[in-house]
Amino acid sequence: MKRFVIYLILLFLAALMLMPFAWMVLSSFKEVDEVFTYEMTWLPSTLTLSGYYRALTEQPFLRYGLNSVWVSTIITTIQLITSVLAGYAFARLKFPGRGVVFMIYLSAMMIPSQATIIPSYILIRKAGLIDSYAGLTLPFLAGPFGAFMMRQFFLSMPESLEEAGIIDGCSRFQVLTKIVVPLSKPALASLGLFSFMGAWNDFMWPLIIINQDSMRTLQVGLSLMRADLYPDWPMMMAASVMATLPIMLAFLAAQKQFIESLTFTGVKY
Repeated sequence: MKRFVIYLILLFLAALMLMPFAWMVLSSFKEVDEVFTYEMTWLPSTLTLSGYYRALTEQPFLRYGLNSVWVSTIITTIQLITSVLAGYAFARLKFPGRGVVFMIYLSAMMIPSQATIIPSYILIRKAGLIDSYAGLTLPFLAGPFGAFMMRQFFLSMPESLEEAGIIDGCSRFQVLTKIVVPLSKPALASLGLFSFMGAWNDFMWPLIIINQDSMRTLQVGLSLMRADLYPDWPMMMAASVMATLPIMLAFLAAQKQFIESLTFTGVKY
């Protein structure tokens, strides 16, 4: 009975959290004058795809989406590479001051991202990277969180596997690429999911660094749709639904590996 009550409470909380998303999806199929009325209804009177059509034809939604896909893919790919290299170095390579260097590197996680926006903008502007993909991606190609996460996963792996590879004649880099990385798919999938979500949902940095409409990402483009005096709510809801789908698909694709990484990755120093 106690477990049933707990499940009932969790089910209620889950339904409560899903209500805004359900409202967004249902509103995307409504007519313009149906979203906000005196008698607000959840279900549309007639299902229509006009909101999706207007989002794809009257707005540069596809261009914004391609920019977001390109930027998120670059950041995720390079961040995985840098995180694996840094995490493996801190987990396996023995060098003087390794613990001190790691703690200094890890302390960067304590600095709010908002505190580094102005210095990052000044550096990007002096480098002439305003309104460019390099300016959008360069500050996020490496970070302490990814290195910390991969280090923790590498520490949970038995060193005997790597020692066997070294005995068979593998170099340290070959051990990393042929033994360690293939066994790290759960952690890589989880880190890739976090990196992709962070890059896809980022709003502040693209808003600051991009001035050209053709270079704007999806989150900035969605905010511009709300700038009208009389916003087209079904179109905005439809665009929001389409902007959310890649994140949902990415999570569903990496769900199994994400759960496995939680069972293997521990807080080990």
